[in-house]
Amino acid sequence: MTTWDSTVAPPDVALVPAQRRRAVWRLCLLVFGLALALFALVLARGLEIITHAGARRVSPRVVQVYCRFLLWVIGLRPNFRGAVMDGQGALVANHASWLDIFVLGATAPVQFVAKAEVAGWPAIGILARMAGTVFIRRDRRDATAQTHLLAAEFRRGHKLVFFPEGTSTDSTLVLPFKPTLFQAFLAPDMPRDMTVQPVSLRYTAPEGTDPRFYGWWGGMEFASHFLRVLGQARQGGVSVMCHAPIPCAKGQTRKALAASAEAAVRRGFDAG
Repeated sequence: MTTWDSTVAPPDVALVPAQRRRAVWRLCLLVFGLALALFALVLARGLEIITHAGARRVSPRVVQVYCRFLLWVIGLRPNFRGAVMDGQGALVANHASWLDIFVLGATAPVQFVAKAEVAGWPAIGILARMAGTVFIRRDRRDATAQTHLLAAEFRRGHKLVFFPEGTSTDSTLVLPFKPTLFQAFLAPDMPRDMTVQPVSLRYTAPEGTDPRFYGWWGGMEFASHFLRVLGQARQGGVSVMCHAPIPCAKGQTRKALAASAEAAVRRGFDAG
């Protein structure tokens, strides 16, 4: 039986000519689709500013359509189980890859929460801002300000996505959830009836490849991993399991809330 070291990233493997051609062709389709999506996103934001005081009622659906388009171009077919909750709240999921953004973005009209450093990344930072990503600083000194920021997003009816592990993995395991961000859900200025919905993501690698094929973690380069996925002829799959929402009840602690969400995600992950 082959064993894998989850702390060591697999070495980059050069793409063969057929994989390079496939990656370039798919990339061209994605860029073309992105240009159309950005145009639609600008129009949607203008409409939202005029009719909804800037609240995102239309633009997340534009992002959702592009996420589905990207998965279709790549050839990765998600297997959805359960349903995303109605109403306001947050989705919390395990984090294995940059693909998680598109998989969850295809599931429902959502906005993502990311560390503040992402806003400064070339190209990705600009796209993230246009898609409505909420950037936060993971510094205890800014905890109160970040809580107010998140509360404002929820009051506007936005559905946010968090990755409580705090980092991505090799896709074969779930790391302990950090309870810090869960404190925001229990803040006094949060809307009533707030809920947190755990979501389990479990990738299945293409046949004959490293089981960690879709994992993107540690010091792995984004460009090489992105092109390797694009160049893969027959893709694997990804299971998306939406669990029952957890009410953010009065008197609940952030550690208890984090533990409940983590337990649900692990159950779904282990079930495949």
